[in-house]
Amino acid sequence: MSTDIQLPPAPARVTQTTAVEQARAVAEVAAAVQVAQMNPRDMRRAWADMQSACSRTGLAEVAFYRVPNRGTGPSVHLARELARIWGNMDYGVHELSRDDERGMSEIRAYAWDQQTNMRSSRTFQVPHARMVGKDRKPLTDLQDIYLSNQNIGARAVRETILAALPKDFVEEAKAICRRTLENGDGKPLVERIDKLVAAFGTLFVKVPQIEKRLGRSRGQWTAADVADLGVVYRSITQGETTVNDEFPPELVTVAELNGGTPAVPPGGEQ
Repeated sequence: MSTDIQLPPAPARVTQTTAVEQARAVAEVAAAVQVAQMNPRDMRRAWADMQSACSRTGLAEVAFYRVPNRGTGPSVHLARELARIWGNMDYGVHELSRDDERGMSEIRAYAWDQQTNMRSSRTFQVPHARMVGKDRKPLTDLQDIYLSNQNIGARAVRETILAALPKDFVEEAKAICRRTLENGDGKPLVERIDKLVAAFGTLFVKVPQIEKRLGRSRGQWTAADVADLGVVYRSITQGETTVNDEFPPELVTVAELNGGTPAVPPGGEQ
């Protein structure tokens, strides 16, 4: 009677180039931590720079996103700017693997505070598909798959950055951006409303639709209303939401199609 002994597989051979790259990556991490600890962030400067940046219209206009069923929140643009200002932070998105047969990619997003060695990361799988209405459409074009992975990865890296930053730092940044949007570069509210109405007109959204959404007539719109509508407009133009999602079309009854009176059947009496 003989028995077969199963030997463990031989370890994959590591080339000299791979070994050098691995050593270099380890050295870079160690150097980054050392430099961060030797040059700690200036907290007062970071808060002052954040307040200054969020007071600029250019940042405030892209500081929020809006998507159906998830509402609004701080955008990846704001998260990246706050990470830059906070300093001693590294963040990014890595595509760990891509399986075309299964139609799936594995993505990792991370944010790392090199000074405190606090790390936030997300590892998840992304189907090679896109939702069209309520239907899932497979993606086969390599560029479409890449863009889909990067788009979803950007949302994940936003969450990791915001998780790594102090909560009060982020909340104050959001509040200042909101005030900046409401101030509108100091332009009169009437002028900003006219500009917003014209912008929505290019999307075939009319004033009555906006009034219905806000629950008040145009003459009663506030600076906060204009700021919120600005976020909605930019989210529509960036493909995060749609006109129909934000301004649902009204159903027209048969009576309305007949001038407000019920339709009269042939040979019937009115």
